[in-house]
Amino acid sequence: MLLVGITLIAFLLTHLVPGDPVAANLSQQAVSDPEIVQAFKEKNGLDKPLPVQYVKYLEGLTHGDLGLSQQTQKPVTEDLGEFVPATIELAVTAIVISVLVGVPLGILAAIRRNTWLDQVLRVVTLSGVSVPTFWLALVSYYVLFFKLGLVPGGGRLDPGVDPPAHHTGFYTLDALLDGDPGLFGEALRHLLLPALVLAMFTISLLTRFTRASMLEVLNNDYVRTARAKGMPERVVVFRHVVRPALLPILTVFGVAFGSLLSGTVLVEKIFSWPGIGQYAYNSALALDLPSIMGVCLVVAVIYVGINFAVDIAYGLVDPRIRAT
Repeated sequence: MLLVGITLIAFLLTHLVPGDPVAANLSQQAVSDPEIVQAFKEKNGLDKPLPVQYVKYLEGLTHGDLGLSQQTQKPVTEDLGEFVPATIELAVTAIVISVLVGVPLGILAAIRRNTWLDQVLRVVTLSGVSVPTFWLALVSYYVLFFKLGLVPGGGRLDPGVDPPAHHTGFYTLDALLDGDPGLFGEALRHLLLPALVLAMFTISLLTRFTRASMLEVLNNDYVRTARAKGMPERVVVFRHVVRPALLPILTVFGVAFGSLLSGTVLVEKIFSWPGIGQYAYNSALALDLPSIMGVCLVVAVIYVGINFAVDIAYGLVDPRIRAT
């Protein structure tokens, strides 16, 4: 029911935005021809009342049909199958970097509370959550690519290089499955800079939340008792502090991962990354209603799936939640 409600809201919003899909997709000469306009509306179902269009859309969903894209003239499911893996590869790389860097830094900042290291990390992470991601993407791309030439240009591969055989849609993983380390290295070089740019905000967020959650647990009586028993500090931290502190961190992780998967529009545009963000941007410019609806549905499924996974992770981390 949640996804049905999301489709209804997305459907209404796409039809309430200013603009005419006919004018956006046809030339000026074609728009002036009533027969061409009528044929376009009939082909895309725009000649029917909105309730009829919505019911027809739901009927198509039951058969896995998201409609025909007006900009590519291909099924939306086919377009999404091409663009979604690129975004997932970018977002997964960014979230892995964020967790591997942000969580340890947060633990370190909590253990070294009020030291110079903690103060430096607080300033750096405050800057990380304050700097707009698109501005960081522009600056890093300009400096590292145009000025220093340390990173490759936009896209997933260099121009003229054939992509690996399609196994998963992840170029890095597909290159490894094909046994091509050279292609893997090139795909990884193209992936790292946009992933790092996306990860900066999440690293800062995870560091700050991990620090706050750790400090809250460190003040509990059972932690002081464990220290009074003479347990080594690393045992106290990793056995008695980190696990109880994970619950709010998991919440932030879920929200951040969902945002990375669905909110990479500007970064993908800057780095010419052919993902769902760029597909959504082009669909919005063309008022391609089936494509916009398809993107909304994919984002909704992603958020629902991530929230479900986080709820399961709560039970794995805290046995008290499993018992309820």
